Amino acid sequence: MPISPARMTAYTILQRLESGRDFAVDLLQRPEVSELKEADRRLATEIVMGVLRWRGELDFQIAKYSRRKVQGLDSEVRIILRMGMYQIRFLDRVPNRAVVDDAVDLTKAARKRSAAGLVNAVLRKCEPPGQRLPGRDFENLTAENLQSVRRAFPSWILRRWEANFGTATESGKTAAMRLANASLLTPRTTLRVVDATATLHDLQIELESEGVSISPCRFTGAHGLAVEKGHVQNTRAYRQGRVVIQDEASQLVAELVAPEPGQNILDLCAAPGMKSGQIAQNLGKGNLVACDRSASRLQTLARLLPPQVPAGVRLSLIRLDAGQELPFRTRFDRVLLDAPCSGTGTLARNPEIKWRLRPQDIRRLAGLQAGMLRNAISALAPGGRMVYATCSLEPEENDEVVERILCESSEFRILGASELTAIHPHLASFFDSRGFFRTRPDRQGMDGFAAAVIAREGKI
Repeated sequence: MPISPARMTAYTILQRLESGRDFAVDLLQRPEVSELKEADRRLATEIVMGVLRWRGELDFQIAKYSRRKVQGLDSEVRIILRMGMYQIRFLDRVPNRAVVDDAVDLTKAARKRSAAGLVNAVLRKCEPPGQRLPGRDFENLTAENLQSVRRAFPSWILRRWEANFGTATESGKTAAMRLANASLLTPRTTLRVVDATATLHDLQIELESEGVSISPCRFTGAHGLAVEKGHVQNTRAYRQGRVVIQDEASQLVAELVAPEPGQNILDLCAAPGMKSGQIAQNLGKGNLVACDRSASRLQTLARLLPPQVPAGVRLSLIRLDAGQELPFRTRFDRVLLDAPCSGTGTLARNPEIKWRLRPQDIRRLAGLQAGMLRNAISALAPGGRMVYATCSLEPEENDEVVERILCESSEFRILGASELTAIHPHLASFFDSRGFFRTRPDRQGMDGFAAAVIAREGKI
């Protein structure tokens, strides 16, 4: 029998990810995936993301049943075994026999016929766990569940989180393990409404007619919507660009920019443009300069951003490296630097990051971020404000970068919690005592971001 299109697609994507250059969320949006039948597309997505999230646990089980070191297997065989193990241990609706048969056929199609017997034997020995693996109810996870969570992460990341966040809860479970568990869950889809003429009620009726249920996001007001059921990518509103997919935390970071009509705004590292589009909407009229160092990402920005920009906003797209001295003669009233980072706040959405990241990358990235922040604040006008943000949970990339750069000049300061709460009262719970903005998947059910709002003294 032919191999299931969903499993063949998942295998092809996971094989491409071995190079370390691609990201699953991008590969899953490619035309060949979108053209699959809906059931096949959903299964392919489930397998790819599940294997990436739970790779450490899957490798532990493969090693147990095969009595071999997983890294000693050919990459094709390793991927096929991970796919099969994930489906058997995590997915109720997939018959085990179909999983095993497709895995054996995939092994032969990958020209690894000599490994077909091993794949067949390992997956036939594998049994679904007596108790379903970890879920959203963290307090009721068993000791076995917690071991599965622990194995699903490189040990150095957990040690780091335990050092930074590891205070025990009442049940004895640590905050670090709560964060780890939340970083394994499928994140909810949230939308930002681009169509200024649409009411929430009208959008709700329209989307529900196409099988998508929505509700208002808790913190982003009328422009933020949570998808409760359905696939928004199939709707007219999404295809027409009247709504875009953007995590609620990302929307809140863009909201911190707080542009005022007529201002000049600079968005460094802007691609793919979701925050730029939101800033343009909030600006209404004025100038927005959106930059990125990557030509391909700038092309994506040029395709996605203009439809989100109101007629009163003059948009300029510039290719530049924020780590180099900026070329602008003018200074800007608002600056956003959403800096490249480790991405540890988005592991639920981009799980391959945790397998690519190395401990030394944190310090290396912090050095790059410090250079970018130094350049960004030099472009800020007196009396202006900028937002420095990352989707990292690591203090070296957040607090330490900001404090390091601000120590170089008394002209700049971080806005305190009381000042920020006066501007954004609905976000008061996100500001710590020093004024840093923070979100976490285990606390608010959104991506993990950190941000600081920096003011330049003087008058515009």
